[in-house]
This record gives sequence, C-alpha cells and structure tokens, in this order.
Amino acid sequence: MILLPIAALFLGFLLAYALRIGPVTGIWGLYVAVACLAGLDSVVGGIRSGLEGKFSTEVFVTGFLSNIVIASFLAWLGDRIGINLFLAAVLVLGGRVFMNLSLIRRFMLTKWEDARERRKLQQQQQAQQQQPAQQKVQKQTQASRT
Repeated sequence: MILLPIAALFLGFLLAYALRIGPVTGIWGLYVAVACLAGLDSVVGGIRSGLEGKFSTEVFVTGFLSNIVIASFLAWLGDRIGINLFLAAVLVLGGRVFMNLSLIRRFMLTKWEDARERRKLQQQQQAQQQQPAQQKVQKQTQASRT
C-alpha cells in the first residue's frame, strides 16, 4: 500500500502537465502553494506509515483531502481578517514534511544496518559450522598418517 501515496503524487504531476497549468499568480498562488504543501505532507506521511506497516487507505485519503481544505481555509481566513495565517500553515506543514522525511531516512538506515548485521552474523555462523568439519578432516588425516 506504500504505492498509493507515490501514485497520487505522480498523478498530480501528470494532471498538471496534461492540463498545461502554468504559474499561478496573485492570491491564488498562495492558496495553491499551501494546498500543494498540505498534499505533500499527506503523501510523505503516507509513505512513512507504509514503511512502518501502519498504512490505511481511508486514513490517507481523508487526511489528504482534509489537510488541503484546512490549509487552504486558513490561508483564505487569514487573508480576510488581515492576519497572515498562510505563514502559520506553511511552518506547520513544512515542519511535518521534514519530520516525516527524517523518520523515513532513519527507518531506511535502520533497515539497511539490520540487514548488514544479519549478513555478518550469518557469515560468522557459517564459518563456525565449517570449523568443526575442517578439524574433523584434519584429525582423520593425521590418524591415517600414523
């Protein structure tokens, strides 16, 4: 299920390219930027939960949509009342993206280190299993010489 967030991100890029969406300027640019950051936060969070084995499609889809709506609403509300809530949304969502990316990195490094340690232990066990057999052959060779 880790492929769903990646597929959603890829589908978004394809839709933007297919619809020939150019740069969004003005106030709409702020709303689109916040919505994209909220979507990216959900995608990275979905990848992290997939790696942890906790991924749920329902949670991902509802979180994706609600993050986009809430972030866009905060940017719109801040625009209406004269407070730049856009920055608050960007700080929170940006922080979450970087936190999720660091957790993904740690998870992947731990997984890689564990695999490397398992290989090392297997090689040691194989070497220990081969030692008694070699000693037995050496004893038999010595016994046959005498």
